[in-house]
Parts: sequence; structure tokens; C-alpha cells
Amino acid sequence: MKILLVGNGGRENAIANGIYNSPSFINSKSVLYTTIGNPGLDKISTPIDIKPAEIDKLVLFAKKENIHFTVVGPEIPLSLGIVDAFEKENLKIFGPSRKAAELESSKIFAKNLMKKYRIPTAEYKEFNSGNLKDACEYLMYSKYPLVIKADGLAAGKGVIIVNNYAEAKDVITDFVDNKVFGDAGLNFIIEEFLTGFELSLFVITDGINYAALPFSQDHKKIGEGDTGKNTGGMGAYAPADNMIDKDIYENIMMGIIEPTLQGMVKEGRKYKGCLYCGLMITEKSPGALQPYVIEFNARFGDPETQSVLPLIKSDFLELLLASAEEKINEYRLEVYDKYSCCVILASAGYPEKYETGKIIQGLWNNSKDTFIFHSGTRYSADKKDVLTNGGRVLSVVALSDISMEDSIKNCYAEIEKINFENMYFRKDIGFKYKKSINK
Repeated sequence: MKILLVGNGGRENAIANGIYNSPSFINSKSVLYTTIGNPGLDKISTPIDIKPAEIDKLVLFAKKENIHFTVVGPEIPLSLGIVDAFEKENLKIFGPSRKAAELESSKIFAKNLMKKYRIPTAEYKEFNSGNLKDACEYLMYSKYPLVIKADGLAAGKGVIIVNNYAEAKDVITDFVDNKVFGDAGLNFIIEEFLTGFELSLFVITDGINYAALPFSQDHKKIGEGDTGKNTGGMGAYAPADNMIDKDIYENIMMGIIEPTLQGMVKEGRKYKGCLYCGLMITEKSPGALQPYVIEFNARFGDPETQSVLPLIKSDFLELLLASAEEKINEYRLEVYDKYSCCVILASAGYPEKYETGKIIQGLWNNSKDTFIFHSGTRYSADKKDVLTNGGRVLSVVALSDISMEDSIKNCYAEIEKINFENMYFRKDIGFKYKKSINK
């Protein structure tokens, strides 16, 4: 079997690892191709010189090379309709259609869907560049803090918490006049600020049935203790199932996941692929917890993917195929009884200005239960060295069958072996887990 993976970041490196180590992949002597590739991906796949957004070229490649199955990692090709283009040519592919992917590519669409189908989410108002005066008036009489979200794709950075009117006005000015997120911020929502703790959930679905993977918890802020600017994620741990009880779990599945999938079918946007659900678990009254949807993503999230996928014991490739072939009800998900911690190694200055081209040392010392997934790396011109090539450079993951604390300890021990100039990482990934079990 020939498999094509679209994307070349840390998430895709983790997906590639899951595919490559699947019994169905090994037993069928399959081969894996990836778009562009990186030094981590290249160890287990063959890179092709086509970018993830070059959909026409990818379709031609898949037809010419007789690709049996394509898996899409990033959101941009999904929002551009890569699944529609492949399915039009009868090419099997994992991921949602363009219309279904609007759950991520349009926050306004997602919020309106949740409102229509009574899926719990924060109260909100939608605005655009044509009614800024109304937005300012709304902000003037609102209770703070508030959350302002760009409608379109903004690489995980289009969500801003504001504490007063002056901050809020500056944000919408940046969105609309300064176009800090391009056209993605010309439409936006102003949302109620929810308090509680966040969880991330991946469900793999064929549009009707689904398999829920272990919960995880991301760390979005650049600084320790969740301070500073939002990033694409500085680390994650899994499972985070200890944060909720059976009643909340069932509430999430029956009150959020199932009505979302059913609503998408009713809207003529049947959702297949990975549905990422970002949750806020709030305390509505003393001792009574209620899950709310913060956001939906139309694909695996980064860096949660790096922490969650190594926990899957059953055949990962078969899971992805079951989604595409609408056979999820025939798949039996099995998960290792282990703990996983992922820490992102970044270039100092991220998420703003940072330097690239720094030599990375200590990359190949990982053991059986540790993984180094490449996010922003490239080869030197002579191919002798691996260099930094982005803000988030590496995802270091460690597993433990003892405890989460042991997983965290092992992850930071692995990080001590790695070095590059201006390397930055948070030293407190997993601190919320430790707080939760010490209550």
C-alpha cells in the first residue's frame, strides 16, 4: 500500500510515526510519502517536492503514483478543499470536506451551529469590518474580561483575551485596520470569558460513529504558569481523563460530540476525519461542572497529537482507514495504560521574532519510550547537520507506565541531551495535572 501524508510539522511527524508502526503498514510492506518532509519525517518516509496547499499537484501525484490512501495533517489544505478534490477523482483520503472543515475555518459558522443545536458554548456576538461602530459600542458596555476571536484561520493565534475597553478597541483595530491576521480578522466574534480548566479531545469519526481518543491538556502560553502571549502550544500531556468523572465524560460525548456530528449531517456537511474539540470545564455552581466548547478544529491538534498518538495500542492506520471507509463501528480502539508528556523546544523570541539556522545537537539519543518529533527543522546545505527552521523546533515526548510524574521527569531528562543556540522551553509542562491530583 502507498500512503501519502500531507504536512511536514511535529503533528505530521507523530502521525507518520503512528502509521509507520501500525501492523497493517508493516505487514503489507507499505511505503509512506510526505509533502516536503523534514529531517524527522525523512527517517520513515519519502519526501516529495510538493507543498501541502498545492492541491492540484497532489492529486496528480496521487494518480500517477497509485497512492492508495492520503492523510491530511494541517488545516489550510482542508479549508481549500483537498478532500473534495481527491474524492472527485475517486482517491481515498482522511479528513473533512471543505464545507465540513468550516467548523475550524469559520468561528462564526461554528458558533452559529452550536447555538442552533444547543451545544454548550460561551455567549457571543459577531461583528465585521463594516460595523466597527456597533462593536465598539458593545465593548463599551460589556463586562470584562472578554475574548475576541478572528473568524478565519490564524495559526492558533487569533484568540485574544482583553481586560478592559482600551485593550479591546486596540485588538479589533489590529484585526480590521492593521490586518494582523490578514483577511481572517475582518470578521470576528466577541465572546464571554469562561473560567475553569481546559481539555482537548480528538474523536475519529466517519460522520455517524466515532472513537474518542484519550483526553489531553495543552499549554498555550509562552511563559511558565501560563503567562505571556498565546502560541501554537508549548507542550501537552495525556491522558488528562483524571480531570473529569464519568458523568462529565458522558456529558461531553452525548451533549457535545454527538449533537455536533448529527447537526453537521443535518446541515449537509457530514463530518469525516479527526474532530478536535477544545473544551472549558467550568463550575456552574459549587461542585457542579459543565463542559463548554471553546473551539473546534478540523484535524489533529499540535502539540496534543504528539502526546496522544503514542498511547494508541491498536492499529492506527486501520483507524484512519475506518474513518474514510465509514467503518468506525467495526474498529476497536485500544490504548496503552501509560502516561505521556510532550514538551516543545522553541527558538527564543517565539511567538514573535526569532532566529533560525542553528545547529541542533543530541537528536538521536532517544530510547524506546521517548520520541523526538520534528516541527521546524531542516538539513544544512551539506546534509551533515540538522538546523532550526521555525519558532517551534522539536517536540520531545516521553512515556511512562508508572505515573505522570515519571513521564514528565523522563521528558525533561531527554531534553537535557538536546541543545541548540537560543533554545527555549517551558519547565512546568504538566503542572496542572499535578495540581489536579493534589486537590
